[in-house]
Amino acid sequence: MKEQIKKIVDKYHKPESTSFCHYVIKENKIYRDCYGKHVGFNMFADNILLSLSRKTVLPDMEMVINLGDWPLIHKNSEKLAMFSWCGSDDTLDIVMPTYDITESTLENLGRVTLDTLSVQGNVERKWDDREPRAIWRGRDSRAERLKLIDIARENPDLINASLTNFFFFREKEAKYGPKVPHISFFKFFDYKYQINVDGTVAAYRFPYLLAGGGLVFKQDSSYYEHFYSKLNQWKHYVPVKSDLSDLVEKIKWAKNHDTEAVAIARNARDFANDNLLPLHIICYHAVLFSEWSKRIIDGVQVREGMTHVPQADFECDCESNKGIIHEDFLSDN
Repeated sequence: MKEQIKKIVDKYHKPESTSFCHYVIKENKIYRDCYGKHVGFNMFADNILLSLSRKTVLPDMEMVINLGDWPLIHKNSEKLAMFSWCGSDDTLDIVMPTYDITESTLENLGRVTLDTLSVQGNVERKWDDREPRAIWRGRDSRAERLKLIDIARENPDLINASLTNFFFFREKEAKYGPKVPHISFFKFFDYKYQINVDGTVAAYRFPYLLAGGGLVFKQDSSYYEHFYSKLNQWKHYVPVKSDLSDLVEKIKWAKNHDTEAVAIARNARDFANDNLLPLHIICYHAVLFSEWSKRIIDGVQVREGMTHVPQADFECDCESNKGIIHEDFLSDN
C-alpha cells in the first residue's frame, strides 16, 4: 500500500487541478495527509469515517480519497486504488456515495436543504394535481444545459427550464439569461416530470428526484453514482439521448401514456426507499470499507506528521451515566 500511495502522490499531486487525502485508520482512530490546493471537501470524508467509528470498530486500513468531482484513474493508465464520489465509463476509481447524499444522511432531519425523506415529506401535490410539464433549474455547468434552454424556449408547453447562475459560459448570458432565482427543490414536484442533466459530472440531485415520485427524464451519460447499476431504463426513469435530441419526443410520450408514466414514477420512489435512505448509505460505506480492508496485505502504519482527525466534543459524559436508570422512568413504569 505504501508504494501505491507514493505512486498516487507522484502522479496526481497537481495542486492547481487535483486534491485528495491519504487516510489511515488505526485502532479506530483517523489520520490523514491532504494534497492539493482545495482540500476543504475533506470534511465530508472526515465526517463519514468519524460517524462510522462511533458506531463500530473500523478495521485498520488506509485509502486515498479524491476530493474533486472528476474520477482520476483512467483505464489506459496504471491501476491505482482511488476512492471517488463519481465514476465514469473510462475510469477505474472505486465509487462511494457522493458527498452530497452522505452529508444529507449524516444530517438527516437536521439539514435544512435536502434529503430523501424531506423530499417525500414536502411533496404537496398528488400525481393527478401536478402540472403535466417537465421542470429543470441549475447552473451553466455543461453545454447540454444551454441546449436544454433552447429546447424549452421552443416548447414552453412541455418544459419549464431556466439557468440560476452563469460561471462556465458567462459570455453567453445575454443569450441564455437572464438568470432566475433558485426555487425550493420541493416545488419541482408541482410538475409531473423532472429532467436530470449532467453538471460537471453526474448530477447529484438524481437520488432526490427519484425519491420525489415524479417521472425523471435522465440524460444518457458516461458518469455514474454508486447506485446506478441497480437502475433500469423505463422501469425507474425514462432515458434521453446525451444530446437531448429526443427529449421533446419522450415528454410527449409521457403525456400520452400517463398510466405508464406514473408507474415508472412510483418505481423510482420505491427504489429510493429501498436503496437510498440513510441506513443504506451508512451501510454501503461500512461494507465498502470492510471489504477494502481485506485487500490490504502490508501493515497499516500512521506516518509521521499525519493529522489526527478527532471526534467532536460532546457535553454528556456517557461513561459516568452508564447503568443509571432515571427516577422518572421508574415512576412511569
